[in-house]
Amino acid sequence: MSVQLEDKVKTLPSKPGVYLFKDESGSVAYVGKAQNLRSRVQQYMRGGDGRVQIPFLVDKVRDLDVVVTRNEKEALLLEITLIQKHKPRYNVRLKDDKSYWHLKVTTTEEWPRLLLTRQVRKDGNKYLGPFHSSVAIKQTLDTSRTVFPVRTCSNTVFKNRSRPCIEYQINRCLGPCTLAVDPEEYRRQVDNAVLLLQGKNKSLVDTLNTRMWEASQAERYEEAARFRDQIRSIEKTALSQHVSTPLGNDQDVFGIYREGGTVEGQVLFIRAGKLQGNIGYSFDDNELPDERVLGEILTQFYYGARFVPDEILLPVPLEDMQIRSEILTERKNKKVMVSAPKRGDKVRLVEMATENANQSFTEKRQTREQREKTIESLRRALRLTNAPKRIECFDISNIQGKMSVASMVVFDEGEPVKGSYRRYRIKTVEGADDFASMYEVLTRRYKRAVEDNAFPDLLMVDGGKGQLGVAMAVLKELDINTVDMIGLAKMHTKSDAFEEEVQHSSERVFLPGRKNPVVLARNSTALFLLQRIRDEAHRFAITYHRQLRSKDQFQSTLENIPGVGPVTRNALLRHFGSLKKIKTGSVEELQKVAGVTRKVAESVVAFYKEDKPASRKENGDRDRETYRLRPRQDMAQS
Repeated sequence: MSVQLEDKVKTLPSKPGVYLFKDESGSVAYVGKAQNLRSRVQQYMRGGDGRVQIPFLVDKVRDLDVVVTRNEKEALLLEITLIQKHKPRYNVRLKDDKSYWHLKVTTTEEWPRLLLTRQVRKDGNKYLGPFHSSVAIKQTLDTSRTVFPVRTCSNTVFKNRSRPCIEYQINRCLGPCTLAVDPEEYRRQVDNAVLLLQGKNKSLVDTLNTRMWEASQAERYEEAARFRDQIRSIEKTALSQHVSTPLGNDQDVFGIYREGGTVEGQVLFIRAGKLQGNIGYSFDDNELPDERVLGEILTQFYYGARFVPDEILLPVPLEDMQIRSEILTERKNKKVMVSAPKRGDKVRLVEMATENANQSFTEKRQTREQREKTIESLRRALRLTNAPKRIECFDISNIQGKMSVASMVVFDEGEPVKGSYRRYRIKTVEGADDFASMYEVLTRRYKRAVEDNAFPDLLMVDGGKGQLGVAMAVLKELDINTVDMIGLAKMHTKSDAFEEEVQHSSERVFLPGRKNPVVLARNSTALFLLQRIRDEAHRFAITYHRQLRSKDQFQSTLENIPGVGPVTRNALLRHFGSLKKIKTGSVEELQKVAGVTRKVAESVVAFYKEDKPASRKENGDRDRETYRLRPRQDMAQS
């Protein structure tokens, strides 16, 4: 620690607040809160914290910032915000919930809808979840729509419909897009659907029973029969719920299991006394005590628009449970209890969460051990210098040399790291030249790797000797000699008109300096891993290529109309929803779009009147010609 930093620590105030440790690049490495800033930071610097990772952290600290707060509550709120903003390396970090589904209820819209999403935002809408099983939540959503017919269509489709869709015909939507639907009744259907999805069946059934009785007394028998059918459907759905608690309220139950520095956390979601799902989090090389791990998990867990239950149960008590309860109460506008129960039914719930954490830990350990065996098997089979823990795989995609793209996928210890995926537009190659395209992409990628000093253990290309030769040339030019390389050639299929059977050859792995390829056993886990990586790279490249092709086909004709720039083009597409409707629109209809003058509207109408093809084939030929004439620079990706 520098003298300057020591002097800075000595002058810290003995007040509550948040401290930020920064590394030599100025990035925030750790964020923490303290009741006494000076005492807490000095504990770090003088070795008072016995955790193994602390010396590594302190060794990287070059500067620190502090923010003084009025009390510990404000410090906790600020800590939450700063961890989410900076995502420090040495804080316990929860991976986002993008792998889990949430149900979004668009309460901010005039006619709310139900939809599945992986992103939770602070946008004023209601979010339910997360849900561990995508199949289960999709089935639940489907069931709710049969009971309470609420729309699911996009706003673009909703605004541009002229008659109800098939969802109305099969009684899965009330059809507010075109029919006179009572807004109050529609909102009531949405509220009932939310209650059903939250598992609050009892209160929902009570409400429907009351409305059924009222409708019956008023001799509205068809309406009463509809309520009766809804009640029966809800009761049938409730019978499928096997796990329940005697408490009947909304709870999040936390459990922790650890072996050494490896920690597994589990959260059970109980809604209206029924278990709705769970989420697990894993942490490696973490020597924080259980209460500190729980504290950092809670700090991040309820950030954003996540649903806050009535009660949060913990396996061990925290010093700041009361403060956390106050913060969550203010957010929910309802009393929220945070506690570590010692006896009764609540203890058994915590024990169940802990047992789930134990089971998840065991399963992940077995999976991790299997992945390690697979990686070691691959290293031995191909005689690689490095254990191929991090693998980068590249693939090229084009159609007859047009709109060439490339993909890079990354696997770390046998699992995809989608945040590290990259896709490339080929900028310097004309026509279908996979070798030249591969040369361009690899050069772009590994020039950046040299700058960042970040290399994979294994570079993998989709192809045979030619593609592998390109990779060898690129790495030689860049003076990179620590990366293993392979090429995986696809399996060949041979067929003969006079033969009844089709002959298959095995997939082949090409290695630098070796004439003949290596053929791995068809049932080997090493081959399965390589195939999985290659197929993922191919999928990622194809998906990107299709996106670009679809975008080009969708917008190419609009781009050729004089006076229609990008802003006007996007406005037209947003208003009409499709190119087909723009083509058939009148001058008066086009003028209703913001920014479209009568002159522009007349140009659009005239263009499509002259451009109307005699057949589908002529239209396809014209679209291809339009694409051919587009400037190359407009196709380049930065």
